[in-house]
Amino acid sequence: MARLVYAAIASLDGYIEDLSGEFGWAAPDEEVHAFVNDLERPIGTYLYGRRMYETMVYWETAGTGEDQRAVSRDFTQIWRAAEKIVYSRTLQVPSSARTRIERDFDPAAIRALKAASGRDISIGGAQLAGAAMAAGLVDECHLLLNPILVGGGKRALPEGVRVQLELLDEHRFRSGVVHLRYGLRA
Repeated sequence: MARLVYAAIASLDGYIEDLSGEFGWAAPDEEVHAFVNDLERPIGTYLYGRRMYETMVYWETAGTGEDQRAVSRDFTQIWRAAEKIVYSRTLQVPSSARTRIERDFDPAAIRALKAASGRDISIGGAQLAGAAMAAGLVDECHLLLNPILVGGGKRALPEGVRVQLELLDEHRFRSGVVHLRYGLRA
């Protein structure tokens, strides 16, 4: 059975976007980006909300030439190789290959996908991940916390959802970013 993994790059105070909707402060350096690439390698399918998909679809057309950073070329290949499912009621046509649109998030369909998939599944977008956590679908949560306080914005973790976590691993980077890997207990 595949694992459903939620990963987020966030500020230390828990936001993936600041009050202005900006997230440039979270751009990973080479060391962190290489680590993220290694986290993403086992992923066979990405589940996205519309806004996260619109951010991530950049990788569909990102360059893979020698003029690009090696970590960027690597991630481009990882992203393009995976299937994508986008949950949106407004998006009509996907902007990337290997992508389908679903109108509604169906926990039973995700359970079936986990049971049938030979590779792990990633869920992206805080709201979608929150719904999956509330439904008891998420197996692991990876937080990459940046050494910055942004004071508000879009939260990385859902409000109103209570889940017991078990710390499985941690890693510190030279930049001050900290990776925390948690298992979610049922």
